[in-house]
Amino acid sequence: MSVTVRVPTILRSYTAGAAEVTASGATVVEVLESLEGRFPGIRDRITDEDGEIRRFVNVYLGDEDIRFAEGVRTAVTQGAVMSVIPAVAGGSEAAQLPCCR
Repeated sequence: MSVTVRVPTILRSYTAGAAEVTASGATVVEVLESLEGRFPGIRDRITDEDGEIRRFVNVYLGDEDIRFAEGVRTAVTQGAVMSVIPAVAGGSEAAQLPCCR
């Protein structure tokens, strides 16, 4: 299956700056293996040592978070769009503004 993978800015050093790349596979783990074959080192930024998605990385197939499906074993269909999104953490500066206290 051919899949479009949206790559976050932080991982684009692996894809020569490309925001979207193509990969193949019938499951998310196969797509990640395909990515690794083309862009060595990228998979280790997305998965942990057990092959599961890292805690602070989100992976979506279309609009569905794969954590609520079958994780890395989630089936991928031809033409799907897979988005890798790093989690954003931190506090709000708005609480420090005079208007928001």
